[in-house]
Amino acid sequence: MALAHAVMCLLAHQDYSGYEIAKEFAGSVGYFWQATHQQIYRELKKLEQQGLVSVEVIPQGKPLDKKIYHLTEVGRQKLTEWIDQESELGPLREDILVKMFAGHLVPKEVLIQQLEMHRRRHHKRLEAYQEIAQNSFSHPEKLTDNELCKYMTLRMGIRCEQEWINWCEESKKMLENLRKQ
Repeated sequence: MALAHAVMCLLAHQDYSGYEIAKEFAGSVGYFWQATHQQIYRELKKLEQQGLVSVEVIPQGKPLDKKIYHLTEVGRQKLTEWIDQESELGPLREDILVKMFAGHLVPKEVLIQQLEMHRRRHHKRLEAYQEIAQNSFSHPEKLTDNELCKYMTLRMGIRCEQEWINWCEESKKMLENLRKQ
């Protein structure tokens, strides 16, 4: 997936300024796709040049006017074509896995500590996801198509966090048992 698709997905829901897109990234798409403000603004410029988004300039009486981005019909068509394509498996890039891979270089206690810190972080994120589910999707059976798609994405996030927690706990036990031998 390219950043362009993530930005267009947000604009498919509503029109945003570049700042609002960056803010929205932090609280929704940002859970599974990372981008800096600079990357988002650069991507918006490219999308505009390609005719996939249009810009409405709103004078602010300040040095910078506000720009509101809209997904064009061409952009919507490109986005639907992309959705219809087979998804590639993304790379799993996690520091903790690289640390475990070379973990024989350090005492087991170091790995156990790393796993516990990682488990706590995933538990915190799981709690955040569960709070979103409770506050925004308390009745999944009554969701609109749009809401259901967002809920299914959130459910995957919840399952991933649960699995990370399980892996951390399992790995800690294996290391503790190895230490006892």
